[in-house]
Amino acid sequence: MGTHKVRKSLQSAPPNLKYEKYLWEEGVRYVAGIDEVGKGAWAGPLTIVAAIVPQEKRIYKVRDSKLLKEPERESLFSKISKWCVTWAVGHASNDECDELGMSESQKLAARRAIEGLSIVPEHYLIDGKWDFVGHAVGATKVTKIIKGDTKCLSIASASILAKVVRDRMMRNFDKQYPDYYFASNKGYPSPQHIEALHQWGPTSIHRKSWAFMDELKSHGVPRIDRPKPQGTLFP
Repeated sequence: MGTHKVRKSLQSAPPNLKYEKYLWEEGVRYVAGIDEVGKGAWAGPLTIVAAIVPQEKRIYKVRDSKLLKEPERESLFSKISKWCVTWAVGHASNDECDELGMSESQKLAARRAIEGLSIVPEHYLIDGKWDFVGHAVGATKVTKIIKGDTKCLSIASASILAKVVRDRMMRNFDKQYPDYYFASNKGYPSPQHIEALHQWGPTSIHRKSWAFMDELKSHGVPRIDRPKPQGTLFP
């Protein structure tokens, strides 16, 4: 794909390396940005990417993945993946989301992503208010950044990688389940997705512990009741 120009609506206040530079100046060499995608979807995995960016090289046009159009994310994907010192993806399947609940699934996917890195991070930058990374791998050096995917370049890069990886998976699922339009809705609720659920019921990749299952009882697939407390993988 060809390069894209940054749209006027995205030209102000791009994510930067302020947080990374502060840590680098403090002697922290390897800083990992972490972001997730798929938390609110009704079908498909929860996907988390951990990415360590270099100190010397720079990359441009990166934004929060939610602000970019699909061709823009695809265009940036190969550039970001080559630019990173190392990056890795971790998934929690729809079945694991059902069994464990979303909090434990976040920890599981984060642990898988971090374990996939070729370098052990010394510090983690994560988007949001909840430290699912420290709970997953026992890390104590974690910085939580509200709207981090719009402020922090490491997190924004991870958000694009995670979004593209998961979107490609959902496009492949669309070939298996064309009536659900996963290529366009990526497993999130949409009118076509909801109509397909009512007509044909849930597929093997739907999260069957979610509330929408209560409306599909006529298909003979019961809503899954998660164990309490959720899961046993983590303390």
